[in-house]
Amino acid sequence: MAGHGLGVECADRDDIRTVLASEGIDFLLSGEGKVPLSSTEGKTVCLFFSANWCRPCRTFTPQLVQIYNSLIKTGRMIDIIFISFDRDETGFVEHFESMPWLAVPFNVDLHRRLIERYHVDCIPSFIPLGLDGKSIEEDAIEFIEDYAASAFPFTRQRKEELKAMDNANLHGGKVEQLLANEGRNHVISRSGREVLVTELVGKTIGLYFAAHWCPPCRAFTAQLTEAYNKLVAAPNQIFEIIFVSTDRDRQEFDQSLSNMPWLAIPYEDKARQDLCRIFDIKGIPALVLLGSDGKTISTNGRAIISSYGAMAFPFTESRTTEIEAALKEEGDALPRQVKDPKHEHVLKLDRAKAYVCDYCKKTGRFWAFSCDVCNYDLHPTCLEEKL
Repeated sequence: MAGHGLGVECADRDDIRTVLASEGIDFLLSGEGKVPLSSTEGKTVCLFFSANWCRPCRTFTPQLVQIYNSLIKTGRMIDIIFISFDRDETGFVEHFESMPWLAVPFNVDLHRRLIERYHVDCIPSFIPLGLDGKSIEEDAIEFIEDYAASAFPFTRQRKEELKAMDNANLHGGKVEQLLANEGRNHVISRSGREVLVTELVGKTIGLYFAAHWCPPCRAFTAQLTEAYNKLVAAPNQIFEIIFVSTDRDRQEFDQSLSNMPWLAIPYEDKARQDLCRIFDIKGIPALVLLGSDGKTISTNGRAIISSYGAMAFPFTESRTTEIEAALKEEGDALPRQVKDPKHEHVLKLDRAKAYVCDYCKKTGRFWAFSCDVCNYDLHPTCLEEKL
């Protein structure tokens, strides 16, 4: 039963206070004792169905606590009512101790009836109710995970507003809106130096989504660093990379950034989650490329860098077309196969992203003469004889 539900709908149109009163409940529990049902009047009331034995519930609850405290601190009128899926009162009490909101007193039969009334089929489940106490929305767990406190008051209208804002940020070309917020107008370097986001306007920007715990990220970081160093060494460099961490904690973030020569969104800033959502990041490493006008050039910058490196700048489709045309011309001028005195087998022309020449020991890219028998690679410039 653990997991995110597809939605819920109230079985009738009674408000939550009437529903609880009809079940013989005339008070709710708080951390300080009993609270009258009337205390929820005039507030956005949300029902939180959860259980201590449920791992996703225990993972989600601290997130919800942080969001709830933030809303209360900013004066939002909200009450959350915990309705337990626990099998016994011990589990209920232990779970409720971690919650700063209200709870329906523990009663397995009563909780079962409330679960049926609100058609809850999995947990955790978070059901927002209207000011009249009636169910108005679908399960908001995923909505909250995506938008945190910004999701309040958890209505369909609010969801549509936030998605419209995401879409505007995705296509609107406003770097300041993407990378800064009301509490922060800068990004940081690995030394802790603050760089104003306004200094990035007009540059081509790579948003690099990665984490220290991810081996493919560490491998791609090396490729990206090589391309970055070449580009920023150029006169009047107009390229920058912003690290958007998906690390699990601050220590991992610091380890990641220590190996990166570019800038980063601060670890504590929610812009990290916002950018992952806006660009629909499903896996890492990922590199989103923004043009000098702030608009998205590509969401598959990883493939572009892996294929072409720094020569792909400014990463436009027309530049990729130019590179491919030049590579085709170069390849057409090379023999299809060769017999070189440095190797005993016939070598065939092959297209390769990157390799190490077995003769000069230098890194090669794009074209190689390769051996099908023993995995020998020879750079075209190291070739001595042709068939």
